Amino acid sequence: MVASPDAAVRFHSPSPPPDRASPLDRKSRMPRFSIVVPSHGVAGRLSLALDSILAQSFGDFELIPVCDAPNSPAADVVAGYAEQDSRVTPVHSPPSAGLAGARNAGLRSAVGGHVLFLDGDDVLVPGALAALDARLGAVGDVDVLYFEHERTPWWEGEPANPAAPLLAGTPDGAFSPGRAPRLTGVALPAWSAAYRRAFLTEQGLVFPGDHFTDTGFGGLVTLRAERVAALRAVVVRHLLRRQGNRLNLPGEHHAQLLDQTELVLARAAEQGLPADRLRPLFEQLFAAVLKTAAHPRRLTAGRRAFFRRASALYRRHRPAGYQPPGGSLGVQHRLLAAGSYAAFRTLRAANRRAAGAAALLPRPRGLRTRLRYAADLRLPLDENLVVYCAYWGRGYACNPAAIHAKARELAPHLRSVFLVEPEAVDAMPPDVEYAVIGSRKHWQVLARAKYLVNNANFADAVVKRPGSVHLQTQHGTPLKKMGADQATYPVVAAATGSFAKLLARVDRWDYNLTSNRHSTEMWEKAFPGAHETLEYGYPRNDVYCTASAEDVARVRKELGVPDGKKALLYAPTHRDYATGFASGLDLAEFCEAIGDDYVVLLRAHYFYDQGASRGGGRIIDVTGHRSSEDVCLAADALITDYSSIMFDYANLDRPIVVYADDWEVYRELRGVYFDLMRIPPGRVARTPEELAAVFRDGGWADESATALRAAFRERFCQFDDGRAAERVVRRVLLGQPPESIPPVIPLAERVPAPAATLVRS
Repeated sequence: MVASPDAAVRFHSPSPPPDRASPLDRKSRMPRFSIVVPSHGVAGRLSLALDSILAQSFGDFELIPVCDAPNSPAADVVAGYAEQDSRVTPVHSPPSAGLAGARNAGLRSAVGGHVLFLDGDDVLVPGALAALDARLGAVGDVDVLYFEHERTPWWEGEPANPAAPLLAGTPDGAFSPGRAPRLTGVALPAWSAAYRRAFLTEQGLVFPGDHFTDTGFGGLVTLRAERVAALRAVVVRHLLRRQGNRLNLPGEHHAQLLDQTELVLARAAEQGLPADRLRPLFEQLFAAVLKTAAHPRRLTAGRRAFFRRASALYRRHRPAGYQPPGGSLGVQHRLLAAGSYAAFRTLRAANRRAAGAAALLPRPRGLRTRLRYAADLRLPLDENLVVYCAYWGRGYACNPAAIHAKARELAPHLRSVFLVEPEAVDAMPPDVEYAVIGSRKHWQVLARAKYLVNNANFADAVVKRPGSVHLQTQHGTPLKKMGADQATYPVVAAATGSFAKLLARVDRWDYNLTSNRHSTEMWEKAFPGAHETLEYGYPRNDVYCTASAEDVARVRKELGVPDGKKALLYAPTHRDYATGFASGLDLAEFCEAIGDDYVVLLRAHYFYDQGASRGGGRIIDVTGHRSSEDVCLAADALITDYSSIMFDYANLDRPIVVYADDWEVYRELRGVYFDLMRIPPGRVARTPEELAAVFRDGGWADESATALRAAFRERFCQFDDGRAAERVVRRVLLGQPPESIPPVIPLAERVPAPAATLVRS
């Protein structure tokens, strides 16, 4: 898949880009700038970075996106840009090489005079390259040109410019590093400077290590540079991640901060760095070390070993006559120099004692329930217990049900419990264990389960225990805005409630399931978090590749579809700005207009499943039927407006007609991720008369409709090949490594379940 069809409107170029050049041609013309953009894990926001570069008024540059692999999510985004603009020259670096490996791969490919590094979810401000070019023209070809950057909160708050104080006192023109000793480079990220490429090459400077590579690179660059300059203007807008800097997460990687510190200070000693330059370098490096040593969550293990090694480095490289800073930081310096870990730990505990633990207490309703839940949370996890829930307890359905069924086959040792509301109990399969939501058993299994699987979200009161595994399966492909992306749409935001609580629930996820690359990118923006995305397909859609003609006939009989009739599934979506269910289509008149060959299966949004039938005559109300997959199998064609059911139904390769009588209103008030009118899955009708005409004249299934559907399937049916449930069970519940998971079957090789009355070539 390439970048979205809407991406074409995002490509900006102030002048026609040069024709695509070979590497030799690129070297001969040597653009002013080479801009290296690592893209691992940022496919959802990568377009922002690339657009900000290609929209620059100064166009003499090459853009080098660094992707994990040719078929990675970011590579698909980049491919669309590379086709549109010859200045885009992608390279690849495996995820195992990390950020340092990606930047080094881009640096090896660069041929520009100066190199800039931009993270894949950051942007260049308008006019940035013109400002850099003008400044370099004024100061000459300095080794490094430092500039300011703006740190922008992901949600709300004031932007900050942490580089401004460091650059404020620097000389006006080019200068030697000794004239601005506090500009050490270790306190600035790599993307807050432009580097002369020949300088990096001559000095053999590359990004060291796997983690904290900016610290090591910045220090080594400063040690080797002879002429530097500053641009006191914001060039990069750094978009803070909601989950924060990955380096701040707990883990053993914090030991590499000491590796980078030792590397820089050892090189400084070899170089004989003057004391006036060594002191600020030493102080800035150990400010980061002490911040990590004092942080209660970064070092969950090995704190004493980290402190002891830091203490040895401190004493070995402390400048002669060095005076620690004042205040609490100075006390920490002295304790580190003395190797007094016990005293340092006591100080650290005193500084955070005020932080209460009230927020960590479980809050289910009822004092007795809270106490019992809290007690159960202290018991060991049950390694063989899986808790499932679908649609906030509506019953045995959707992806959780499909995963449960496959787990019975592949992992029979696991005990499975479905969470359901009281009114859903009677519809539960007799051989599936369940717990009524709110009951003692409900909280007990939630407290003890190793695995929790949901297509929506568990209650806010549920505690994410260390060692537990939460799988979010989702329940559709997003056309409408979801999650945090809803915030700018007042009607939807009001109904969503607290976004802080929503994102706190997202923080419990370990895995998030997607059925196509579009979903991968949109979920990353809508639900920002530290979870891993599984591009395995939706398990509920497996049946579209595994069901037989007998299965289709059985379901049609259960639903009451007369033999020989064409069944049209009408499935409108929910409208946040409407009250109650009100179909925009008079189904009785529609049936009269299209003739006796058809019946209509009405499936209202599950919000309106009240148990009362809205059918009659040739209209069969299937809203209350447990399985939307069964209903889709029974239908010879789908009529929908903007429901995500179209993405699932497309797996059957049967006709889809979009009835879009209020598209402009829906798009304005609900928000959408792409223009459905530009890339529909089939014919589009805007009035009841147009819809009836599409079925009377056969346009619903003609060659034009088939071509539209084929393009839609190529984009949105990528991973639904009939083996999604198996992939999920093997990876999540059985813990098998990613390389052993069955690959996705290509779309052209899949055989969808046959329709009852249509013949497919």
